[in-house]
Amino acid sequence: MTVVGPFGLSVRDQALEADVQAGLAAVEEGLLEATKSSVPFITEAAQHLVRAGGKRFRPLLTMLAAQFGDPYAPGIVPSAVVVELTHLATLYHDDVMDEADVRRGVPSANTRWGNSVAVLTGDFLFARASHILADLGPEAVRIQAEAFERLVTGQILETAGPQDGRDPVDHYLDVLSGKTGSLVAVSGRFGAMMSGADETVVDVLTQYGERLGVAFQLADDLLDIASDSHESGKTPGTDLREGISTLPVLRLRERAAAQGLAEDLELCALLDGDLGDDGRLAEVLRRLREHPALEQARRDTLRYAEEARAVLAPLPECFAKTALAEMCDAVVHRAG
Repeated sequence: MTVVGPFGLSVRDQALEADVQAGLAAVEEGLLEATKSSVPFITEAAQHLVRAGGKRFRPLLTMLAAQFGDPYAPGIVPSAVVVELTHLATLYHDDVMDEADVRRGVPSANTRWGNSVAVLTGDFLFARASHILADLGPEAVRIQAEAFERLVTGQILETAGPQDGRDPVDHYLDVLSGKTGSLVAVSGRFGAMMSGADETVVDVLTQYGERLGVAFQLADDLLDIASDSHESGKTPGTDLREGISTLPVLRLRERAAAQGLAEDLELCALLDGDLGDDGRLAEVLRRLREHPALEQARRDTLRYAEEARAVLAPLPECFAKTALAEMCDAVVHRAG
């Protein structure tokens, strides 16, 4: 049993391990090649987050999904590079919107070079992803375009907030399906599709990726509260400071409205205040870490991971299917 990829995922078959490791290495080379420019400064900025590392969660899913067809098909690695480039581009933009100082344990691009460079570097990565995508055919272009539209829509809906009368938790889960689930779903879809897998397999792995992506983002939301910078690679409480009500906060507000407990109402008032003050933010983080709402959000995360695992049932039994099932556990374990 060998550990590969993000979260210490275990692979129990040497042939699968070799395929996954070779695929991820090729993706890494592809990312570096795709982020080169004739302008040295652009290369430096574009490779900033590539070289900072990362979980490569989406390319790993693409490699595992490809095992249900021909894992050596030529479109697999480029499609994984496209998905990861798109993800990286959104991180540059997210950090500008969030005014984040740290990403993947290094200064964010906006902190280092300013917002304009960060936004334009994200645009550069989108352009490079599109260039690679064009060689994968019109169907791949359409799939990626639809996913990107969903991603942006999810981000806008998060900013706009729920409409009057809409349950905030339901709204937020829809937001996550768009801004995170969509691209993870494409990771599974591209891997299966590019490998020539049966259409039913492609559909299963698309649905799996959607649910796993939501679980992944919910785990990230928990980490934003429950971890320190060393563990998460970014500044704790970034979402809170930006005024984004992630699931633990929504569960807190839900509980406060239903039960009216003084300590819950007080914590909600703190959240509604100015969290630009480091001391106030630290106090909110401390109290949220001890609050039952955090555990409830963990249960929600587990539920989405279990739904992802259940979707895999129709797939033939193999080591790749086992690894995909273990990814469900690994995603939840990050926020355990």
